[in-house]
Amino acid sequence: MTTALHPHTGSGTRNAQTAQQAPGRPADQPYRYRRHPLEEPDWRRLPGWRDVTTAEWESAQWQRAHCVKNLRQLRTVMGDLLDDSFYADLERDQAERATMSMLLPPQMLNTMDVSSTAAFHADPVRRYMLPVFSDRRTDWPSHPHATRDSLHEAEMWAVEGLTHRYPTKVLAELLPTCPQYCGHCTRMDLVGNSTPNVDKHKFTIRPPDRHEAMLDYLRRTPGVRDVVVSGGDVANLPWPRLESFVGALLDIDNIRDIRLASKALMGLPQHWLQDEVRAGMERLATKARERGVHIAIHTHVNAARSVTPLVARAARAMLDTGIRDVRNQGVLLRGVNDSPDALLDLSFALLDEAGIMPYYLYMCDMIPGSEHWRLAVWEAQELQHAIMGYLPGFATPRIVCDVPYVGKRWVHQLADYDRERGISYWTKNYRTGLEASDPDALTRRYEYHDPIYTLPESGRRWWREQSVV
Repeated sequence: MTTALHPHTGSGTRNAQTAQQAPGRPADQPYRYRRHPLEEPDWRRLPGWRDVTTAEWESAQWQRAHCVKNLRQLRTVMGDLLDDSFYADLERDQAERATMSMLLPPQMLNTMDVSSTAAFHADPVRRYMLPVFSDRRTDWPSHPHATRDSLHEAEMWAVEGLTHRYPTKVLAELLPTCPQYCGHCTRMDLVGNSTPNVDKHKFTIRPPDRHEAMLDYLRRTPGVRDVVVSGGDVANLPWPRLESFVGALLDIDNIRDIRLASKALMGLPQHWLQDEVRAGMERLATKARERGVHIAIHTHVNAARSVTPLVARAARAMLDTGIRDVRNQGVLLRGVNDSPDALLDLSFALLDEAGIMPYYLYMCDMIPGSEHWRLAVWEAQELQHAIMGYLPGFATPRIVCDVPYVGKRWVHQLADYDRERGISYWTKNYRTGLEASDPDALTRRYEYHDPIYTLPESGRRWWREQSVV
């Protein structure tokens, strides 16, 4: 005869423990998923925009006209919300370190935490859009191997502004400006206004002639099927010119994929909500569908707080035109999104609330003044491991390292790794135009370098010795 066990006896406790551990039951996880409805911060909390109406805020023209371009304008907007110490810090960076001029749309500034100077200083969006001198490293502000064109894109121009690095893909830089300038910009040598530290390079050919030369090259190069239309940011190109260029791409038989690169989908969503843009995108999407070509928009969001209802409206408006997808290509940045929680919060905000597909997370490129933003390869590998299993596989962003002369490689694809000196070694399986006759291109190992301050003391000492030689 069996006797029922009291639930508080030893056997009952074991059964309870077993039940708690049974498959399908909730368990403590390193990351807990929760939906967070999007919120448009009230811009009227900022003294300079106290009287701005909703109609003005949602106007692309108003947003462009009221971008913050200098300290005086920032002070006007912020009033007494920030201490003088912050402005002094910012002014010094602009004079001594900045590689990008200041350009902040109201939409982006409004997503920053302005509750105090300390909160503003710590804000993830502020950290990469409005860098200050105290953010930068003093030991190694730049890596010894940092270069202005860190990916050597200009060396691979088939014609001015058209980079042919991959066998079947090209990058078309239509213009050198954006609606907003990010401190970590990989094209800091070309994009934006010159700063006291960087005299920007300039395109030499008139835009219509450059664009026609790009199209002519693509008509003569049937091996190319995929065109990334970028700059700069395509949102800064007058819509008739952009529609004309993309329409001409659609007339080239071998072009099967077109990707429009625009951080402004997040930084200036008002642009993409304009009637002219929506109608034009619908015309392009219809033509693409008739030809069996895919058009997608690639945007650049680095922090969950940047995803607001206006951003979601813009993304959905673009999807409603019939384009294939809106995808996000973020950048891993220390102090911005360098934790599993930050990356998963960002990915779920994009996917669940805005219909934007998490796609890539790039490691910050080796440009001057970027060491305080960059992560080591091993840190990126740990982050990739940490975010696996939470998102659908198709929406789990891949963390990639854009290796000079190689291209994008998943961070676990390295061939070898000297952790002491922070040098990773990579191989590739294709030749760029620079290596057409190079017999060693497919067997050579190419280097990428971790930030020196992430190395053990022996590695830091080795780099100090190299810099003396």
